[in-house]
Amino acid sequence: MPRRRSRLPADIQRRLVEHFVAGTPARIAADLIGVHRNTAVLYFHKLREVLADKLDASPAFDGEIEADESYFGGHRKGKRGRGAAGKVPVFGLLKRKGRVYAVMIPDVSRHTLLPIIADKVVPDAVVYTDALASYDTLDVSGFRHERIRKAEEGFVNARGTPINGIENFWSQAKRHLRKYNGIPRQHFALFLKECEWRFNDGTPRERLAQMTAWLNL
Repeated sequence: MPRRRSRLPADIQRRLVEHFVAGTPARIAADLIGVHRNTAVLYFHKLREVLADKLDASPAFDGEIEADESYFGGHRKGKRGRGAAGKVPVFGLLKRKGRVYAVMIPDVSRHTLLPIIADKVVPDAVVYTDALASYDTLDVSGFRHERIRKAEEGFVNARGTPINGIENFWSQAKRHLRKYNGIPRQHFALFLKECEWRFNDGTPRERLAQMTAWLNL
């Protein structure tokens, strides 16, 4: 769906994009530029929508792919990891030494995870997963499935070779999102796409050029 062009002056938009690329929170960007906080918040929301549209249209992965699930949210007492209350479950795919794809999910059942893998990974790719039972049917699918164990150094395959890409992405994403001190659940998917973009797409200068081109600024 085409998005309505912003009514903000082009120079204000460019400055907002620069702060977004730099990782400046919207409230701070608004103060530095001299616009209303809500103006910056809405504009940053628009930028994340643009990112989500572009990233979701990216081609499927081939080669060696790491698949993993994680949980995002503040520190809470009680159960951690799978099934922890109040956490947001997410799923990620990462081409080894390449790009990542991440998506917010309702649960980590096979009915949720396997369609994502089928859509985003080409047949005959090697898919590395942990021992979660949801991945069991990959063994009889069109993919080559290799189980891995999680050790202190991250993912390790049967030969003892570390496979750390997806774990590195989770750490980077959580570190970036921590600065917001809480994200509304209805907007979390867009913030996750922002993290995916930051992981995938080059230097800050390159990301700035990409975003301004997408916005025709």
